[in-house]
Amino acid sequence: SSIIITAGVKGPDLELKKALSEMQSKMMETNQKMKVSDVQIENLKRSITHAELTDAEISGLSDDIRVYESLGRMFMLSTKGEVKKDLEDQRKKAADKIKVLEGNKEYLERNLKENENSLRELVLQKRSQS
Repeated sequence: SSIIITAGVKGPDLELKKALSEMQSKMMETNQKMKVSDVQIENLKRSITHAELTDAEISGLSDDIRVYESLGRMFMLSTKGEVKKDLEDQRKKAADKIKVLEGNKEYLERNLKENENSLRELVLQKRSQS
């Protein structure tokens, strides 16, 4: 949301201009942080889906089949149970990170609203003084 202040302000009010420019920079910074969080959340959701699909594929295999797990640039022989456990750990870690990022987004949104409200109060205060 954007705020446009024109009516009721007589002459150049330095305090109001400063508050407005600070608010605009905070809004831009907050919106950027929220976009980054959205991208990170989408990537984590994608990794959860990938882990679930891999788990579903592995579940269909017999228990005695060789399973290789990627480790950087190499593949290590592993058991089906170990791979399934690692996939479950990946899903849990990603879900936890998503919760943290969503909490951060909520905090940023609240902070943004508080800044907007304080700016509105300042504008109303300046209008009543003039």
